[in-house]
Amino acid sequence: MPSVEVREMKQDDEYFVSTCTHINESEEIDTCGQARLAWLEDKRAVGLRVVVAIVDGNHAGFIYIMPIEVSPWGPIGKNLMAITCLFVKEDLKGRGAGRALLAAAEAEARLQGKKALVVTAYYHDFWFMPAEYFEEFGFTVAVARGDDGSTISKGRLQDSEVLKGEAILWKVLDPSARAPEFLRRNYEFRGVPDKVVVDLFYNTFCQTSNIEARRVREVASEFGDRVILNEHPAEDRPALMVHQTPRGIFVNGREIFWGYEAPRDGIREAISEALESGPEQA
Repeated sequence: MPSVEVREMKQDDEYFVSTCTHINESEEIDTCGQARLAWLEDKRAVGLRVVVAIVDGNHAGFIYIMPIEVSPWGPIGKNLMAITCLFVKEDLKGRGAGRALLAAAEAEARLQGKKALVVTAYYHDFWFMPAEYFEEFGFTVAVARGDDGSTISKGRLQDSEVLKGEAILWKVLDPSARAPEFLRRNYEFRGVPDKVVVDLFYNTFCQTSNIEARRVREVASEFGDRVILNEHPAEDRPALMVHQTPRGIFVNGREIFWGYEAPRDGIREAISEALESGPEQA
């Protein structure tokens, strides 16, 4: 039987967690990891916890949990504990680390008096936060929406033809819990005469988003005063509630997206095209 240990993040775990397991890969990852770690440590005072899994003496994975009211990733709710990320290394899957991390998350939610444990997960053939995995551990669908943003009823989730999209799943700990809701994007482009406007929405806690934000700043600075960069950090709760956009890059109102960290060349090309076509072209 494998030896699985779960513990709240200690100093020996910080590099593994802050780099999102990408140890000794690049200066960029390490630098952004330090900003991420500082954010995680700052939010501990308001209930955020990072729990790490150790399998046979090796770092296997981690889980982030935090009161939903401070989660920069959503969803929206009250008196609930949000799982913002659960990750287990591929070579150590199937050893019980994920199960142990979810058990630790539930125990912490109960300790903090939260009424339910919630997670935004996905019905896709993709590794990140698969909804079916959470269902195996007693989570049920609170609300779901398709790839087109349309709301999907619980019943229709049984129809394989529509089983694509994202869902908020929850494990109710108190029957008085009220179901959480999705963030709903409310971004509106505001142009500036004779300028290209870049709106950057980012999450310091997410390594991918954090790296992306750093690259956007670097590239935007190359264009001098021809580009206006508006930053919208998702940890600014009032701002998040206004725009309800935890991550995104918009160049003169047009979103650019790669699914992974935005490449510098791609950001540069998008800004250059906007400059060539003229300002305020949404």
